[in-house]
Amino acid sequence: MAGRRLRIGIVAGEASGDLLGSHLITALREKLPDAEFIGIAGPKMQAVGAQSLFPMEKLAVRGYLEVLRHFAEILGIRRKLKRYFLANPPDMFIGVDAPDFNLGLEKTLKVHGIPTIHYVSPSVWAWRRERVKTIARSVTHILALFPFEPRIYEDAGVSVSYVGHPMADVLPQHPDRAAKRAQLKLAAQGNIIALLPGSRQSELHYMAELFIRTAQKIASAEPDIQFLVPLVSRETRDYFQDALYKLGAEHLPLKILFGHAHAALAAADVALVASGTATLETALLKRPMVITYKLSRLSAFLMRRKGYLPYVGLPNILAGRFVVPELLQEDATPDNLAQALLNLLHDKQVQDGLEAEFQCMHERLRQNTAERACEAIMRYLPQWSKA
Repeated sequence: MAGRRLRIGIVAGEASGDLLGSHLITALREKLPDAEFIGIAGPKMQAVGAQSLFPMEKLAVRGYLEVLRHFAEILGIRRKLKRYFLANPPDMFIGVDAPDFNLGLEKTLKVHGIPTIHYVSPSVWAWRRERVKTIARSVTHILALFPFEPRIYEDAGVSVSYVGHPMADVLPQHPDRAAKRAQLKLAAQGNIIALLPGSRQSELHYMAELFIRTAQKIASAEPDIQFLVPLVSRETRDYFQDALYKLGAEHLPLKILFGHAHAALAAADVALVASGTATLETALLKRPMVITYKLSRLSAFLMRRKGYLPYVGLPNILAGRFVVPELLQEDATPDNLAQALLNLLHDKQVQDGLEAEFQCMHERLRQNTAERACEAIMRYLPQWSKA
C-alpha cells in the first residue's frame, strides 16, 4: 500500500466517547503507525492525533427536548460529514457511541462500500430494542462492551465482538485512597463525598442546584464533611460556581476540581453520581454510590414508556438487580439524596458488600479491550495488516 496512507473516519459525541476513542486510536497506531484519523473528536482523541472537522460539544446533548432544540444544527453537521466522507472515502469508519448521530452516517457509508464499525452497543437491552434492525442495516460490525450484549446481536444476525470495557483495564483493581487524598492535598482523615453532576451543561441545568442543595443538607448533619466536585470543562465549572453563588452556598466545604474525576472518586468515601458512564467508573473504583438523574418531564415520560428494565444505572444493569440506590426525577430531592448518602456513609457492612460486588464486575469487564477491539477491526483491513 505504498504511496497512500490509511484513512479512518471516526466520530465521538461526548466525553466518555472521547476517552474510548483515544484508547482505541492509541492501540491502532501500534499496528498502523501511519494511519490518519479524521471526523469529530474531543480533546483526548485530538491529543493522540485525530483531526476534528466539527466541535464535539455540538453533539453532547441528552434528552428528547434538549436534542430537539439543537436538532437542525446536529442534522446539518451530519449532512456535511456525509458529503465530506463520500467525497473523501475513508478505508473504514468507526462510530464511537453516539448512536442517534452515528447510525445514520454509518448506514450511508456502508451502502457506499465503506466498512462501518460501531464501538459501544446502543442500549437496546434497556430501551428501544427495535433499533437492532436499524443497526443491522447500518453497521458492518459491533464492538460490545458488556458480556450480555453479543447474544442480542447474534440473534439478529449482526456481526459482533465482546471486547470488555477499557476503563476496567485502565482503572486499578485496588484504588489507594490515602494516596489520592494526598495527591489532592486533602486531610487523610475525615469523610469525603464526591459529587458528579454530569459532563454537559444541559445536565447541569437540571443537576447543579439539586447537588448543591443535597450537599447543604449533608453539611448541616455532618459538620466535618468535605465535598469534591470534578467538572470536565470551563463551561460546566462556571455553571456550577454560578449556581453556588445563586444559592448562597459559596461557603460549603466544597472543592471544585478541573477534571480529576477518578482521583476524586478514589479519595472519597461515597459518591453522588448522575446516571451515565460515571456510575461505571465509580463502581470500578469500588466506591459506594447513590445514582440520580433529572430530565425534562416530557423526556422522562417518553424514556420510561420505552424502557424495559427497572433500573438505569450501569452497576445495577450489570448486576441484574438493585445493588445501589437510584433516585430519579420526582424522587430526586435534596432530602432523599442526603439521607441515602448518609446511610451509605455510616454503614460499613453495606460498603464492604458493594466493594465485593464491584470487584466481580471489574474482573468480568477486564478483557484487554484495546487489543480485542484492534483484532476485530483489523479483519476489515486485511490489505493494511500485511503492509
